[in-house]
Amino acid sequence: MDRIRDLASKKAAVIFTNSSCCMCHSIKQLFYELGASPAIHELDQEPSGTEMEKALQKLGCSPSVPVVFIGGRYVGSSKDIISLHLDGSLKQSSSL
Repeated sequence: MDRIRDLASKKAAVIFTNSSCCMCHSIKQLFYELGASPAIHELDQEPSGTEMEKALQKLGCSPSVPVVFIGGRYVGSSKDIISLHLDGSLKQSSSL
C-alpha cells in the first residue's frame, strides 16, 4: 500500500492499469485527449504488480484496474472517471 501511495503522489494524475485491459486503454486515451500526461503504471509489467493489485482491491477497487489518482487522492475506477468526465468535473478537479 505504501508503494501505491508513493507512486500516486508523484504526478498530478496517476493511472494504474494492465496492458491488456480495454477499459484501461480507454481511460488512458481519455486523459491524453484532455491534454494530460498521466503517470501510467502497468501492473502486469511491474515486478510487484500482483501485490499492488491486491492493495488496490483492499482500497475497494473492483475491478482492480483501471484506478485513477489525482493529486495523490483516489478518484476511482473507469465508471467513476467516465461519470466525472460526462458531467465536466474531471477536467476541473485536477491540474491536468
